[in-house]
Amino acid sequence: MRSADYERLGLRDVADLLSTVMGSQLTRAGCTVFNGVVATPIPLPPPPPPPATLEMISGSAALDEVLACLRARRPVFHSEADLQHSFALAVGEVAPEVRCRLEVPVRGSDASEYLDLLCLGPAGRTAIEFKYVTRQWSGTAGTPPEEYALRGHNAPDVARRDFLRDVGRLERFCDREDQNGLALLITNEAALWRPRQRRMPTRDEEFRIHHGRELSGTLLWASGSFPDNTRVLRGAYMLTWRPYTQLEGSRGEFRCLAVFITPNPAQPQPPHEA
Repeated sequence: MRSADYERLGLRDVADLLSTVMGSQLTRAGCTVFNGVVATPIPLPPPPPPPATLEMISGSAALDEVLACLRARRPVFHSEADLQHSFALAVGEVAPEVRCRLEVPVRGSDASEYLDLLCLGPAGRTAIEFKYVTRQWSGTAGTPPEEYALRGHNAPDVARRDFLRDVGRLERFCDREDQNGLALLITNEAALWRPRQRRMPTRDEEFRIHHGRELSGTLLWASGSFPDNTRVLRGAYMLTWRPYTQLEGSRGEFRCLAVFITPNPAQPQPPHEA
């Protein structure tokens, strides 16, 4: 400040200005001292806990990390049970604090139901259902090299129906705020990730799960002609297929579809344990 400015302010104004500037200082303890009075800072509230979903398994392991670990060790699987076991090992490697349990009974429903995999961690739980749909393929993969001879399994329409059945089951199971769900499909059946080629409607028209499809609401099989196949989804799901592995030979491309189901504690379901 120039001397002319001081003259315009006057001595009393200058004294007040200096008192204000010098009277406010920080102590070593982090408190503000203003004119000799210590002002205790107001503590900030703790951040809210992260949601139990967002493509995390048990709040500890990111799905992409688990898939990368799985892919490095197991580019292909002999069976769905082989996939389940290998996936559980990959979760444990990425997040050692998470405990994995295979074939967990779900009690409280009319019929006996089993969950493929339940992951238990200090930050949450994840219920997982698997589908491994294959077309015929044979070859050698992995380190050390291992021979595989995959058989052709369900027709694509049945595979779609069964996968969406898993999504519906997980919506029922995820009725506690610390538990999300994951429906995981790995396949070399290209018809599952590609849009329909024919113009003629098919019985599984509303069950299509190709890349970019959004699923929600009531899904009817054959326009409702088979009520037992009807699926009613509470969530809305944008389907995104990931590359999994590329092996030699015909039908050697495998892709992965993952659908996360959010917790829904506000809508109580029939009691069960998982």
